[in-house]
Amino acid sequence: MLPALPTYAIAPSRLNRAYRRWLFGAVLVLVFLLQGCTNPQEQDALPDRVDYNFHIRPILSNTCYVCHGPDGSTREADLRLDEREEAIRKREGGRAIVPGSARRSLLIQKITADDPEHRMPPAEANKTLTPREIALLSRWIDQGAEYKPHWALIPPTPREVPPGSNTAIDGFINARLEARDLPAAPPATRESLVRRASYVLTGLPPSPALVRSFTKDPSPDAYAALIDTLLASPGFGERWARHWMDLMRYAESKGHEFDFTIDGAWQYRDYLIRAFNADVPYDRLVAEHVAGDLLDTPRHHPVTGTNESVIGTVYYALGEGKHSPVDNRIDEAERIDNIIDVTTKTFQGLTLACARCHDHKFDPLPTADYYSFYGMVESTRFAPTALLSSHHRVKLDSMRAIQSTLRRHVAQTWTLALEDAPARFASTRPASVTPSIAAARDSAQSWHTLGDFRHGTYDGWFAHGPAFEAPPPSGTPVITRGRFDSLLTGVASSRYLAAGIPGALRSPTFTIEHDSLHVMAAGHKSSIRIIVDNFQLIRHPIHGDLDVEVTGQELSTYRFDVAMWKGRKAYIEFLVGTYDKKEQFLTEQHRLVRDASSYIEAAYAITFSGEPPVIAQPALPREDLVGAVDAWASGTASQDQIATINVALRRGQLPAPPVEAALRQVDAISAALQDAAYVLAITDGDTVTSSVFDRGNYKTLTGAPVPHRFFTALVPSGMPFTASASGRLDLAEAITNPNNPLTARVMVNRLWHHVFGRGIVKTVDNFGAQGALPTHPELLDYLALRFMEQDWSIKTMLREILLSEAFRRSTQASAEAMETDPENLLWSHYPIRRLEAEAIRDGILAVSGRLDSTMYGEPVPIHLTEFMEGRGRPQESGPLDGAGRRSIYISVRRNFLSPMMLAYDRPLPFSTFGARNSSNVPAQSLTMLNNPFVAEQADTWAQRIAAMDLDTLGKIEYIYMSGLSRLPTPEEIASARSFLDDEAQRMGLGAEAAQNDPGLWAAYCHVVFNLKEFIYLI
Repeated sequence: MLPALPTYAIAPSRLNRAYRRWLFGAVLVLVFLLQGCTNPQEQDALPDRVDYNFHIRPILSNTCYVCHGPDGSTREADLRLDEREEAIRKREGGRAIVPGSARRSLLIQKITADDPEHRMPPAEANKTLTPREIALLSRWIDQGAEYKPHWALIPPTPREVPPGSNTAIDGFINARLEARDLPAAPPATRESLVRRASYVLTGLPPSPALVRSFTKDPSPDAYAALIDTLLASPGFGERWARHWMDLMRYAESKGHEFDFTIDGAWQYRDYLIRAFNADVPYDRLVAEHVAGDLLDTPRHHPVTGTNESVIGTVYYALGEGKHSPVDNRIDEAERIDNIIDVTTKTFQGLTLACARCHDHKFDPLPTADYYSFYGMVESTRFAPTALLSSHHRVKLDSMRAIQSTLRRHVAQTWTLALEDAPARFASTRPASVTPSIAAARDSAQSWHTLGDFRHGTYDGWFAHGPAFEAPPPSGTPVITRGRFDSLLTGVASSRYLAAGIPGALRSPTFTIEHDSLHVMAAGHKSSIRIIVDNFQLIRHPIHGDLDVEVTGQELSTYRFDVAMWKGRKAYIEFLVGTYDKKEQFLTEQHRLVRDASSYIEAAYAITFSGEPPVIAQPALPREDLVGAVDAWASGTASQDQIATINVALRRGQLPAPPVEAALRQVDAISAALQDAAYVLAITDGDTVTSSVFDRGNYKTLTGAPVPHRFFTALVPSGMPFTASASGRLDLAEAITNPNNPLTARVMVNRLWHHVFGRGIVKTVDNFGAQGALPTHPELLDYLALRFMEQDWSIKTMLREILLSEAFRRSTQASAEAMETDPENLLWSHYPIRRLEAEAIRDGILAVSGRLDSTMYGEPVPIHLTEFMEGRGRPQESGPLDGAGRRSIYISVRRNFLSPMMLAYDRPLPFSTFGARNSSNVPAQSLTMLNNPFVAEQADTWAQRIAAMDLDTLGKIEYIYMSGLSRLPTPEEIASARSFLDDEAQRMGLGAEAAQNDPGLWAAYCHVVFNLKEFIYLI
């Protein structure tokens, strides 16, 4: 029905203009009514009640928000349409939206203006509203212009399940099908179903035995039992870990020029496999990723006892990295931006990285939110972390026991010696004078103490790992060349237990204000590193001098020229071990190397300009030697008492006890600790907050530093995080809070996507205004609530989805569905979908019989073709078939990625990819036809088949059952025989020879590999 001509009074001079506006709108509505819409979803009549989230927000977001949305930097006419108060505010010329009156609203007048100069959106925007969109906006305004928070930010609410279906999932789906009068597809064949379920859950084809067992099992519980078997398969973890690795931009090298190795990447991959197989609750998995190093009760490996939780934090380090960037502050900003992008997309489905330079143009994500997250990451430090098993911890306990026993034994020896000749040991030394560092050369010299460890504390520095678990005044015996030499004093030492113990000591963050930095240190095969702007990939020519190997057993000065870094934030790292710098092994660089002799000790660190200050050493103390020995025996000795004992040892006043037996024990234990693997995990330093970068430029800061906090759209109070220095522990709790409306929704949508090939929300990484709307919002809410009710169990949720009728339907679409729902948005049938690259390759290996089911371990080197050249090229090529291992175990080096994986759309590992492309291009067919790996596996498969005691028909049937999980049709058998006859004739084979000829069967197996059915789920 056309709208009535306006009856309100109007000036004659404006009559023509008003009439033209009415006429233009009337024509648009008429065109809509007469022509309909091309989009099947738009063929519905206008809803009785227009919903802001599902009808209006997408229109405004797509056509209006760039100029009239959240971002003030590009806002035109001081008009916001994303907030109701602003949209209805009275302004000169009228109100954009007049609730209850579309005809009085400037918004409607502008979008229906007949004059192109005044019509919105402007011509240069290259966007046009459809008649239906205009009609929706008009009806919405007439109904009061109700605004709502974005649908994804509204907590899911319990939904009433429509009746009449066996499962709740089917209730929601079938209700939509009935509303559109669409028939559901019939059930899939049992052969199709077992193959589909096997690939979805394990990424592998079912064995012929499993196919026969399932197809012949008449029990009503057969399918549920099949799903339970597949969920319990070790292949489940391998399959779903690979999905997760797409989100984490998984790679084992940094890319760029040298493609440096990332320590611990493959241990992270194994951690994921174990976690998915053990069905670790999703909220726990998230917490381990965000703050696994900070959890009060870390999760441990059930066999080795290794801390599993800390491995989750390796994802922070999986991004790309440059060596020696010209501006490492820009490099830091890019690395942090990548971490923010991965974290917020993966766990929250929000594109916070879009707010780096300005307020988000479409979502309620101000730039301040971005720099709150920025500060959290900036407060986080990359930390090589030893994965100590229960065995290693027992060894460390043994060392502690040996040290305790040795202390008692030595103390007894000294006490007896003092009792025998007490007068000989009277102290005659002068009194102690200087308890702290002092400059004697120039009182006006500019310098600053960064750390002084000579007086029994770590001076506010951060200890990490067992090497620095005890404070400096321990008085640990120093054994040199097999004899008792002295007691450690006046230094922070990693030799509290022994040399070779992993760990690091790091300073608080400071701003470089002087030209030079001095560290008084000693050690062997260990490092002093100046970490500027969190830059770790240190290398010449720009940054090489910031990483120095400590090689002397006597305390010496190590000087760093830091003049070029003035004004930058930094911290100092004393690290047990060194990073390999051998030029001939570029790909192995930046890997921490430590052995049983590695240790580091430091007395102090200072920074200064000009000439270095003279550091006055504490004078020799006057202490009672007997009292000093007694205090040392009880573990309460002061630094002066330990110094008194050392002077007595040098003077021969105290005997050097025999320590050979204890030394042998310590050496053996230290050697046993050297097999502990390292991962590049993270740790907290001190709290660093960031101001907003104006237009993303770190050189132009605006406003006060933003406190660490969660999204202000979800926590409007903006309460700062306080549980940890970085705020990551609070962040993990905020993400996994059951009241968070995003976390469960995003994850169940990811599960649905991997089961059906498309999520309920198609844009799985973007739940914002520019993302797709959920096709079944009630179902999404139901699944999110169920997920949390079931203790965030991924396996339980997948089981419920796979037991639905929707999953078990055939791929045959009805004529009605093809006509009215060609994209299968309503899931009337199971969508035909191509397998991912890994599943195709692993399926080939499984079918050929070459698949090695060994799990875990170091990656198999990538096979290098003659075209895979470049700097950082691995020293050796891996085997063509990857040693038969599943694709998840093949090395992923950023500069040398597998051509087969790329051809089949495995994404480049630079950011989150929750949904892979699924292309159909000639390169894929050429890969299956010409790739040496495919040909080799066809030969391997053929050799097995040729050796089988089966006739030609039996072998054809075996090939179909192995490769396609079904028996061939009569037509397919006839086609196969024809091919084999023609090929045998070409090869000059007689009938008897042909039946068992591997070459003949290899040709046929290669054909089967090239069938579309082999790489698709149907």
